[in-house]
Amino acid sequence: MMKTYEFSIVASGLDPSAEFFEARFYDAGCDDALVSFQKGHIIVDFAREAENIDDAISSAVDCVRSAGATVERIEPDPLVNLSDIAARCGMTRAAITQYAKGQRGKGFPAPVARVTSESPLWDWAAVAGWLRGKGKLSPEAVAEAEGVKRANEGIGRQKN
Repeated sequence: MMKTYEFSIVASGLDPSAEFFEARFYDAGCDDALVSFQKGHIIVDFAREAENIDDAISSAVDCVRSAGATVERIEPDPLVNLSDIAARCGMTRAAITQYAKGQRGKGFPAPVARVTSESPLWDWAAVAGWLRGKGKLSPEAVAEAEGVKRANEGIGRQKN
């Protein structure tokens, strides 16, 4: 069964002022995406139909590369702060803070980046799985979080 998945590919390597910049992406199969240039990056926002998130991202990455761009990462970002978590799961930031502090249950995943700072970051896939176990997130949301994480890990391996 086909479903529409929404995600962005952050890319580089092409001149956005070049003639037919957007057409390159359309001709390469990104006809279900909006192409823009923001903060020094090419952003390709997809609404791609596929059987699963992995197929949607994989086919989109292939299309962006066919356009001649270098894929840097997939968003939504797999690293999230407490406000991001709250927004993604439709809860208040206060509720998420209580989970993170262990005041509303035990076992909330530990932060994975900026651990010693005032604004730590969590792995969204790990948090999504934990929230799913609490009945606060759908299995589909967890699958999408894991799919984006796998895609970014694959892109990271290809760069090294």
